[in-house]
Amino acid sequence: MSKKIVVIGSSNTDMVASVSEFPQPGETIIGDGFMMNAGGKGANQAVAAARCGGDVTFITKVGNDQTGKQSIQNLKNEGINTSRITKDDGKPSGVALIFVNSAGENIIVVAPGSNMSLNEKDIDNAEKELNAADVVLMQLEVPLTTVIHAAKKSYSLGKKVILNPAPAAKLPNELYPNLFMITPNETEIEILTGVKVTDVKSAARAAEVLKNKGVDIVIITMGAEGAYIHSDDLKKMIAAPKVKAVDTTAAGDCFNGALSVGVADNKPLDEAILFANKAAALSVTKMGAQQSLPYKMNIK
Repeated sequence: MSKKIVVIGSSNTDMVASVSEFPQPGETIIGDGFMMNAGGKGANQAVAAARCGGDVTFITKVGNDQTGKQSIQNLKNEGINTSRITKDDGKPSGVALIFVNSAGENIIVVAPGSNMSLNEKDIDNAEKELNAADVVLMQLEVPLTTVIHAAKKSYSLGKKVILNPAPAAKLPNELYPNLFMITPNETEIEILTGVKVTDVKSAARAAEVLKNKGVDIVIITMGAEGAYIHSDDLKKMIAAPKVKAVDTTAAGDCFNGALSVGVADNKPLDEAILFANKAAALSVTKMGAQQSLPYKMNIK
């Protein structure tokens, strides 16, 4: 039986333009193509977890508009429980404007809209689902006050709380003791700790800072190199498969969604991270966010 995962976070519609090179300020360029796709870090991670075998409930807020309705339908099509998605009549659904260059790198601007209306009451209304969960996974594209409240509530219910601290932001010390796991990348860990991560030694120093704040496990994602894990029992780099990147959009979301499934299934941590690395590596070989997320059967 699939373990239950609650994902709390954002839902956006991604508008993606392919370009040979990113424009400079004041410059207009001609793109190579355009796609409009379902996205948002929360929704991406929910879909990744569902495709990797998780029984997923998603908590978010959308606008009472066509893109919001389409987002809910897309999530239902993935087999995700959408009963705790609420609508905001006063704000539009979130959108992300994404440029992807010929090297597969991306630049993203998010207009969060209704995502910023997700509040503590929305979390409290989902106590039944939180209580039934094995893992609660969150990011930072919704109000920080909501994230803190959800982490404290989930921790009090005895749940394993995973925080992907993206987009990068400073976090209050009161949040850390409620986290089972935190999964920053190199940019995010430097903002959280002041330590610039360039190798395993610097990753260990940065991870120790967050361990001392009360997090059980720190995992630093380092792109094509893989991920560094720092726990009481395990301190090592876990390599990622080598692939040709086409589009890195949602690679981190794929990693976190897959990781949440491994944690919920009680896999050994190194196995859970390796599984997440493989999933993320597959995701960058395709264009787009949610449509690039792999299914469990294809993660070898």
